[in-house]
Amino acid sequence: MDSTTPVSLHAGQAWECLTAPSCAWGASPFWHPQQERLYWVDSILERIWRLHLPSGRVELWQLTQAPGSIVPCRSGALLMAMRNGILLSASWQDVPQQIAVAPYDPAHQRFHDGQCDPWGRFWVGTRVETGTQAVAGLYCLRRRERPHPELRQVASGVIESGGLTWSPDGRTLYWGDGQRGWIETHALPSAGQYPPLLGDPQPFWRRPPGPADEMPARPQGAAVDRLGRYWVALLDGGCVLCLDPKGQLLARIPTPAQRPTGLCFGGPDLRTLFLTTARSGLGPDALKRDPDSGAVFALRVEVPGLPVNRYED
Repeated sequence: MDSTTPVSLHAGQAWECLTAPSCAWGASPFWHPQQERLYWVDSILERIWRLHLPSGRVELWQLTQAPGSIVPCRSGALLMAMRNGILLSASWQDVPQQIAVAPYDPAHQRFHDGQCDPWGRFWVGTRVETGTQAVAGLYCLRRRERPHPELRQVASGVIESGGLTWSPDGRTLYWGDGQRGWIETHALPSAGQYPPLLGDPQPFWRRPPGPADEMPARPQGAAVDRLGRYWVALLDGGCVLCLDPKGQLLARIPTPAQRPTGLCFGGPDLRTLFLTTARSGLGPDALKRDPDSGAVFALRVEVPGLPVNRYED
């Protein structure tokens, strides 16, 4: 089996709904193997959620500003990209401490998708909320060798950061623009060195044209499996795509909600694909058709994913 192997699902296999449809905009899921928990955020209702998979217990943490993404730290803390900056909480529901200020006007944009690379640095993109100018970008937070590590911009020119993740060896970055519907790759010739250097962008995937009366699908959260295959949730596309490392389509998997937002691999064997979804923006007819929009779903897959990367704090 190699990275061009078509995705196969067992006969009759379907998405399992794991939670109530409680999220206006669920996103940024990650699997915590030691805790056997799935974490994710709701960036509209300003919440962090977690699910203990063996017991089914769901917990809620109400915040005071919008979280765009969340990642685990090697110390056991949680790192959050919030509207006004990047904060670190020593434990669940502990008071977060700001370690980096937002490098933009929070009235017009906010942090969006974020993940750590294999060397312990946190990468996070932004999303323009007012206007249509391509002023959002991608930032890299240095490992926490000081109380307030440097946050450096490494790319720009998008409206909505999307599709952020890495190849298994960490030497290829996937990143794109959700609004415009494209994903590009960048080589990382500097590997784990700081500041990071990105190679020139190379085309990877572009949204095919669709009917004029339909909402265009927008690439959002992404993950890579052990074979290096790229998985991405298509908001308003009602599906997850699996692409080989050259961007060729291997599978289009319909989702039980029209607005999938984020995904990650998890479970004891990393062969469960977890999916977050959005309820916001759907009218009565759409909610009647997909009443579980805003819930978290799971699908068993054949090839395991990669363990979550943690921030070096």
